[in-house]
Amino acid sequence: MTLRIGNASGFYGDRFDAMREMLTGGELDVLTGDYLAELTMLILGRDRLKDPAAGYARTFLRQLEECLGLAQERGVRIVTNAGGLNPAGLADAVRQLADRLGIPVRVAHVEGDDLTADHPGSLAAHAYLGGFGIAECLRAGADIVVTGRVTDAALVTGPAAAHFGWQPGEYDRLAGAVVAGHVLECGTQATGGNYAFFGEGDGDVRRPGFPLAEIHEDGSCVITKHPGTGGFVDVGTVTAQLLYETGGARYAGPDVTARLDTIRLTQDGPDRVRIEGVRGEAPPPTLKVGLNKLGGFRNEVVFVLTGLDVEGKAALVREQMNDALAKSPPSDVRWDVVRTDRPDADTEETASALLRLVVRDPDQGVVGRALSGAAIELALASYPGFHVLAPPGKGAPYGVFEDVYVPHGAVDHVAVLQDGRRISVPPAQDTLVLDEAPAPPLPEPVSAGPTRRAPLGLIAGARSGDKGGNANVGVWVRTDEAWRWLAHALTVDRFRELLPETAELTVVRHVLPNLRALNFLVEGILGEGVAAQHRFDPQAKALGEWLRSRHLDIPEVLL
Repeated sequence: MTLRIGNASGFYGDRFDAMREMLTGGELDVLTGDYLAELTMLILGRDRLKDPAAGYARTFLRQLEECLGLAQERGVRIVTNAGGLNPAGLADAVRQLADRLGIPVRVAHVEGDDLTADHPGSLAAHAYLGGFGIAECLRAGADIVVTGRVTDAALVTGPAAAHFGWQPGEYDRLAGAVVAGHVLECGTQATGGNYAFFGEGDGDVRRPGFPLAEIHEDGSCVITKHPGTGGFVDVGTVTAQLLYETGGARYAGPDVTARLDTIRLTQDGPDRVRIEGVRGEAPPPTLKVGLNKLGGFRNEVVFVLTGLDVEGKAALVREQMNDALAKSPPSDVRWDVVRTDRPDADTEETASALLRLVVRDPDQGVVGRALSGAAIELALASYPGFHVLAPPGKGAPYGVFEDVYVPHGAVDHVAVLQDGRRISVPPAQDTLVLDEAPAPPLPEPVSAGPTRRAPLGLIAGARSGDKGGNANVGVWVRTDEAWRWLAHALTVDRFRELLPETAELTVVRHVLPNLRALNFLVEGILGEGVAAQHRFDPQAKALGEWLRSRHLDIPEVLL
C-alpha cells in the first residue's frame, strides 16, 4: 500500500503553474504546498498590520481557482501551510471560492501555532507544530487542509500518519516520513534545481519537474517525479536536499527526531531514489518558536569606482560621507568594497569596482533624508568618475529573527473541521533531551600520491542555506575513495582557511558517512537573520558554491 505525495511549492513565489502540472502529470494521492519561510512570516506580518484579514499566501487561492476542479476529479487531497498567520481566514476564503465555483469540498484547518500575544514587541511569534493536527483533519474526511506554521516536513508526516494509521511513538516510521518531507519541501531542489553538478544529469534542468514521494507503511519511500517532466532525480540531487538547512545527525521536530546518519540511499531506476533505514527517536521536550520583529530602518547606496586608484577613491568618499553623517550618525554603518574591476579592461563595467554603504537606525529619517542628501551632494565634489548605481531612497523597514523554545504543553494544537468541530491534538508524551550524536569513525585515509592544486568543486558538491542568524554548508562526494579523502582533508580549520569570512566565527563539523557528507554549521554569519540583510548573500544560498570554487591540494587519482 503506497501513498503518493507530491509537492507544488517550495516557497511563496514559486512557479505558479506547478499545481496544475502536478495534478495533470501523473498519479497522486496528496498534493502539498510549502509557502512559508522565516522571511515570509515577516512579510505576512507586515501585511496583517495593514489588513487584519490578511496574513496568508494569496497566490495559493489563485492557483486553486484554476485547479480545484482538477483535484476533485482526480481524488487528490491538498495540504498546505499557505495559511501563514491566518489559517482560519484562508480556510474560509477557500470555502467561498469552492461555493462560487460550485465544487463541493470539505475544508479543515490547523491552528494553535500563534503565540504572538505571549511575546510583546514581536510582529509574529509562531511555534512549529507537527503533523498530527493535519492527520486529524484528513481522518475526518477533509479534502483540503490549511495550516499555519508547521514544520515543512509535517505536510508529509500528517498525510502519512492518517493514511497508514501511525500513532505518536512510531518513531522509525515517522522519521522516514520526515526525511521524505524534507526532500520534497523545497520543490525542484530535489529534481536538479540549484544542483552543484547541474550539467552532468540526463534531464533538462531549464524547467525541472516537481518531486513526489512514494511512501510505504514502514516509512521507507522512493523519491521520483512525474514522467516526461524536466530535471532529474538521482542520489546526488536527493543528497543535496537532505543536507539543506540541517545541522548534526539528529534532525529534531515536534513529532520525532530523525537520525540523518541512518539514511540509506540507492538508485532504484531512472529518476527514482529509494530512501530506507531511517531511525527515529523521541522529539525534544520543547517546540521551536520563530519570533519576527521589526528591527528598524535600512538604506544603502552603491558607489561605482572606475579605473585607477580604486582604494584612494574609496577612502575619499568614505571620509566625505562620514563627515556628512556625523551630524546625525546612524546606529550601524557598514562599508564593503567589492573588487569586480580588472586591469586594462575592455569595457567600463569590468573596469569598475563597487563600494557599498549600508546604514541602519531605529529612526527612518536618519537613514533616509540624511543618507540621500549626503550622497547626492557629492555628485560634483568627490572622486573622478563619481556615480552611484541608484540614488538611495527614504529607507525601508527591516526585520530580525530569533528562535525561542517553549514546552509542548504551552501550545494549544487544534484541528478545526469543516463543520466547526475542534479536535485537540495532545502534546508529545515521551520526549528526549537532545545531545550530540556520537561522532562516527572516520574512514581510512586515501593512499598518499601526487596532488594537484584544483577547485574543491571538481569532486565535491555543496548546498548551503540559512537558519536564523546561522548558516549551514553541506558538502558531499560521490565515491568511497573521494569520501576517504574529504573526511580527513576538509577539517574545520581548513574550512575557515578556505572561507576567511568564517575565521572568527564558531564552526561545527558533523560527519554523515552514509551520505559521504560533511555538514558545517557556521554560527552568527547572517547576523539577525535574512530580513536584516546582514551580508551580501543574506540567506547564504551561495556559500557552498564559494567553498567549491576554492583551491586546495587534491589527489590526482580523484581528478
